[in-house]
Formats: sequence, C-alpha cells, structure tokens
Amino acid sequence: MDRLAFTAAAAITEQTLARQHMVNELANMSTVGFKRSYDMAMQSITAEGAGFSSRIQPRAVAKDIIRLEGGTVMATGRVLDVAVNGRAVLAVSAEDGTLAYTRRGDLRVNARGALETGNGYLVRGEGGNTINVPPGFVITINPDGNVVARDPALPPTTRGQTVGRLMLRDASNAELARRMDGLFEVAGQEPGTALPGGPAPSGVTPGALEGSNVTAVSAMVRLMDLSRSFEQQIKIIKESRQIDESGATMLRPTT
Repeated sequence: MDRLAFTAAAAITEQTLARQHMVNELANMSTVGFKRSYDMAMQSITAEGAGFSSRIQPRAVAKDIIRLEGGTVMATGRVLDVAVNGRAVLAVSAEDGTLAYTRRGDLRVNARGALETGNGYLVRGEGGNTINVPPGFVITINPDGNVVARDPALPPTTRGQTVGRLMLRDASNAELARRMDGLFEVAGQEPGTALPGGPAPSGVTPGALEGSNVTAVSAMVRLMDLSRSFEQQIKIIKESRQIDESGATMLRPTT
C-alpha cells in the first residue's frame, strides 16, 4: 500500500502549483487589463530511481498562454484612460528596453513628458519610438490610437497636433506568454520579438478601462475542485495506512 500513498502524496505536491496559480488569479481580479494565462493538467510519468521503476507518478503540466478574452469595460471619463478593443495589445518598453505588450490602458504623462502606463512602462508609438508630449500641452487619444496634443492657451476650437500613434497589434492569430515582469511577449520567441499584425483592425475606447477577465465564480469553483481533490488524496493516504495496519494485525502470532 506504500505505492498508493506515494501516488497520492505526489498528486498533492503537484497540485500545489495549480493552487498557487489560482490564488494569483483571484488576487488580480481588480488589476486593470489582467488576463488569465495558466492552464494546468495532470500527466502520468514513470518515477525514476532505485526501487521506483514500477511506480507511476502524477506530474502537473502548465501551459502559459495568455487568454485575451475581454474583461468588463468600465467608463471612467478620464481622457488618458483607454480600453484596448478586441484581441489587440499595446506595445510598451520593458525595464530592459525590449519590446513588450500589455492590455493595461491607464495611461499618464510622466515628469519627462513621456506617455507611460499606470505601472511605469513607456508607451511605444508606431515606429517604436516613445510618445512625448510638449510641456504644458493637454492630450487626448482618439479611437484609432492617435495621440493629439493641444495648447490650452489657444482657443478651444484650435486644432491640436498629432504627436504620435499608439502601437497597437492584433493578436488574434498569435500566442502570447507572460514575462517575469507581468508584460506579454510572443510565445516561443526571443524577448523583444515584434508581434505581426493580425487581420482585425486595432483600436481603443477612450475614457474607459478594461478590467480583469477573471470571474470570481469560475475561479472559486476551480479552487473548490482543488480543495476537494486535496481532501480525497489525504483520505486515500489515511485509508492505505489503515489497510497496512489491518494486514499487520493478521500476521501477528496468536496465543
């Protein structure tokens, strides 16, 4: 019965990763533009080592592919807030300067006059350059991604000047993976690899933000399934111990 206990204990260990991923999703339910990515599956493998050749052990297999299903779009009225439409992503510069992507649209102008996301990553324009705003100008973002700056000292009817256009790429036909910094990259490619454009037009919804695509109900149901599986494995270990003890009792000499 030790093999039965061994398999159950291994399953508990492997399911720890799935529980951690689930808790991470629940913790990011209120994060702007957060996307589900991890899917877990269990696979049977042969345990290696002396005395283990006949044992089959479960192993968790994780697939980290970003799920671009849209989250809830919330109207904010803030001129620099944008919700990325469809399955498009916004290009930004990571801390190491490489090209990366995000769905986070809470934009702002930093102290150097550059457009950046709410977590501090510089937004890239078409051509790969940073979008800079002239000092003292106010900007608006059009649905097509054009960033228009206007001098507030001029009459309101004065037409502003385009200072850049958001680099938006449709990811309908591409697989994205999550980087260590939380940004997205092309799955299976070197960091900084450019995402080829997809068939769908890319645009944004100004004055709105996209929430997380994690739903509390589905996440809690999956977490409950993991908890019940944990309880079942513990029960198997306890029952295998009881069976061993019963077998040992039958072998005791009678007086």
